[in-house]
Amino acid sequence: MRIFWVLGFLLLFAGCKSTGKTSASASNYARYQENLEPSLPEYPDYRAQMNSKPSLGEYPESTEAIDGQLDQIQESLLSKNKSEPYFSGYSVLVYSGIDRTKAFKTRDDLVANFPDLVPEMQYQQPRYLVKVGKFAHKIEAQKSFAQVKTEFPTARIIQDRFQREEFKTLNELNQENAEGQN
Repeated sequence: MRIFWVLGFLLLFAGCKSTGKTSASASNYARYQENLEPSLPEYPDYRAQMNSKPSLGEYPESTEAIDGQLDQIQESLLSKNKSEPYFSGYSVLVYSGIDRTKAFKTRDDLVANFPDLVPEMQYQQPRYLVKVGKFAHKIEAQKSFAQVKTEFPTARIIQDRFQREEFKTLNELNQENAEGQN
């Protein structure tokens, strides 16, 4: 048992013994060299390519502007977008809930407090939605949102899909006119 104590003490003493100077000087690394040449990527000499003249067939010569082509592309994109019956945008959601009377009260309060805003009421079972505006970009909705937020602190801007006026059926237009007269 005494031998274990002596061996333990010697191991502890040997383990705690301070070592010599651990930091090496810069002179130890003065002769260090490493060849990275095989791992480096190779690039063509750009000076030679810049000094050489391109052949005639390399670059097509153009005498007319590309404005006509851009106009055609823009027209095709515009007609494609107009052929879509819906577009994505943003609106300000003022109320969302299942209480019908509260939804109608919110709509009436909107009309009373903000006569320049036209509220729209939707029913998506089981909830009622009261929204304001149809905006293509979120920044456009910020003005209406700032106005409505003063009276309705729970209002928020949401993503929405809108049907284009050109694609509304005659029945839908008559229904909207009837709702506006009531």
